[in-house]
Amino acid sequence: MPPPLVGSLESLVRQNDKTEADNLERIEDEDDLADRIARKMLVPVPASAALTVNENLPESHRYCRPWTARFLSDLARVHGAEFHRPLEVSSAVRTVEYQKQLMETNGNAAPADGDIASPHLTGATIDLAKHGMSREEIGWMRNWLLPLQQAGKIDVEEEFQQACFHITVYKSYLPPAPETRQRKAAQRPAGKHKEPRETEPPPAEPGETASEGL
Repeated sequence: MPPPLVGSLESLVRQNDKTEADNLERIEDEDDLADRIARKMLVPVPASAALTVNENLPESHRYCRPWTARFLSDLARVHGAEFHRPLEVSSAVRTVEYQKQLMETNGNAAPADGDIASPHLTGATIDLAKHGMSREEIGWMRNWLLPLQQAGKIDVEEEFQQACFHITVYKSYLPPAPETRQRKAAQRPAGKHKEPRETEPPPAEPGETASEGL
């Protein structure tokens, strides 16, 4: 059984630092949230036969960043093929206003501001419920998530009081756009001998995952 992906204070600081480096602001209230949804800065959690959303989660909070949605689709697809049951998103985007209310009732809730504020406030973070998962399933999840964390594409805090995988996904999870790769290739100086060029991996196609090769 792989060891738990335990979080730490350093991990929470890193999540705040990296989401700030990705130029993500904390979402203040429901009006701010609605505005970002309207501008498609946040997209719906990609619910499917392989990925469900907890029915208690408010409709307006069933959103996340586009790269987080891509991560969820990739994970749900390979998990569903392996275990033939859906994953459940128990929490996604939150507002500062909502987080402050949560702190009053949940002693495990992260602060709503400061260097260790909850990264849910940026929309990049989701929680996946562990309730109902078998021992084999939890071990599989740890093995699938760890290489992505080691590659700096996500950070995982496995929580036990609320029994979930708390996962922050970074912009780097998505491969560069094709025009970015072409521009980089054009900037390379031409040599006397043409050699195979190393290129960034293309976006994952159906049946593949963005984590292949990691």
